[in-house]
Amino acid sequence: MQKLYLMRHGQTVYNTQHILQGRCDSPLTDEGVAQARHTAAWLRSQEADFSCIAASPLGRAQQTLDIVVAEVPGLSTLPRISSAGLMERDYGRFEGEPVERLGVSPWEPGDAAVMRGGETQACARYRIVSTLRGLMDGCTGDALAVSHGSISKLFKTVWERNAHCEQDVYLGNCCVLVFEYDRDSGAFSNIEIANPAS
Repeated sequence: MQKLYLMRHGQTVYNTQHILQGRCDSPLTDEGVAQARHTAAWLRSQEADFSCIAASPLGRAQQTLDIVVAEVPGLSTLPRISSAGLMERDYGRFEGEPVERLGVSPWEPGDAAVMRGGETQACARYRIVSTLRGLMDGCTGDALAVSHGSISKLFKTVWERNAHCEQDVYLGNCCVLVFEYDRDSGAFSNIEIANPAS
């Protein structure tokens, strides 16, 4: 069965400053680079049959994928997809501000950002599910997708009933959520959550 390796980007400057990123961006820190290298080593140990790689177009995700591609044999020869569907949730005008101004957890904001131009929960859920189904349907083997924390957690919650691993796991920078994908049903099953960089 095909597997999806859904990876969060490495630590960024805004992560360390507790600034809400969303669609705005900041570069990886030295720690973020090291985290990406740790996760690349973990991916090498998985013996996955990758046939496609993808990332959010935001710089922090692209930089993370650059590091992984340089360190995992075979990835540099694969087509690379930049997909807006993998972007972080849109927090509207809360972005670039201290996280606490949102008033709720940025990991599970519901519709709290809609009043300031942000994305609805329903739109974010539809976007990430349809994007990752499309990615898997377009691959002949396994896929690696580099995305963001909150949108990855939202994707995970959609499939928690299908999970075959512990779900109460912190999704640290450069964590990887591993899913099996059933093409016939379009369903994902979460089989592992790894935090190689922690």
